[in-house]
Amino acid sequence: MKSISPLCLLLSATLLHGALDDSVKLLAGVAREGQGNEAASAAWRDVVQAGPAALRTLLAAAGRGSPVADNWLRLAADAIVDAALRDRQALPLGELEAFVKDTTHPDAARVLAFDLLRQADAARADAVEPSLLADPVQELRRGAVQRIIDAARGQSGEVARATYQRALDAVRDEDQTKTIAEALKELGVPVDLPRHFGFLMQWQVIGPFDNTGRKGFDAVFPPEKELRFDQEYAGKSGQVKWQPFASADPYGKLDLNKPLGMEKEATAYAAATFDSAVERDAELRLGCKNAWKVWLNGELLFGRDEYHRGQRMDQYKLPCRLKKGANVVLVKACQNEQKEQWTVEWEFQLRVCDRAGTAILTASK
Repeated sequence: MKSISPLCLLLSATLLHGALDDSVKLLAGVAREGQGNEAASAAWRDVVQAGPAALRTLLAAAGRGSPVADNWLRLAADAIVDAALRDRQALPLGELEAFVKDTTHPDAARVLAFDLLRQADAARADAVEPSLLADPVQELRRGAVQRIIDAARGQSGEVARATYQRALDAVRDEDQTKTIAEALKELGVPVDLPRHFGFLMQWQVIGPFDNTGRKGFDAVFPPEKELRFDQEYAGKSGQVKWQPFASADPYGKLDLNKPLGMEKEATAYAAATFDSAVERDAELRLGCKNAWKVWLNGELLFGRDEYHRGQRMDQYKLPCRLKKGANVVLVKACQNEQKEQWTVEWEFQLRVCDRAGTAILTASK
């Protein structure tokens, strides 16, 4: 039998690695609308057949394309780990742990690495999780926060207060925050939820402008051209002017029905000033069930022309750059023609935070 030369083995490995790279690129290249799904389906099988050796390449590609592409990469990685556990193949647990701890990787890739680590070795993931309490990725710190909440439930008095306060300092998710705030309230410690989350509470509002036939979303009304709070404009049914309005909701909801009336087929604007101590990256996070647009310092960040499909905190995350000093946030909210009770809401909530969900507070307070 002829022996295979080291050069042939090296060449074979290089060709296999090249084919793997090509297959992973097909998975990572699937567009948000699904373009590339057919090619990805065939590539997925090739990647899974490559086994644990493909995990490094999959993680390197995660978080750099569309959410649909990340789903393909996750499905492949999950299948590889499942097969390896079934066949008792070695998995690169050390590499997975190191990847999770390296904050230079994309958020989605680090979350995937941690989920794979838990899938492969739950005990090792449990040992890593407490170190993620202050992680810049919101999804990764959640488990560490839950551990502190669970510990506090078995405590009382000052010890419980201190433990819940530690959890509050780290928490960024709405449901966990509610749990902590309620527990602290029972222990005699009030929690300033708007401050904790960074909700904008003080606004100037104006309206209603017209939204008959849902044309208001694209219409350019005066507040989009100028922000002069001493001016009056022609509105839907007469002259309208800016008026101050503050949210009293602990989660920052601004109910436009209160200052403007129970209007339908109407458009309103709300403006707020946020003072940043420094120039920095940030996120404006919006919750809204109406059609909306958001501007920062005159630049349109994003908008969605849809109605009454549910509202939740942090529903939309809008990356932005705050300038040092005064920053002006402008929100446009359109109410449609529907009359059902569940369509009455004409409101939004907006907060300023970093990518981990940590509140950025206005420097003027």
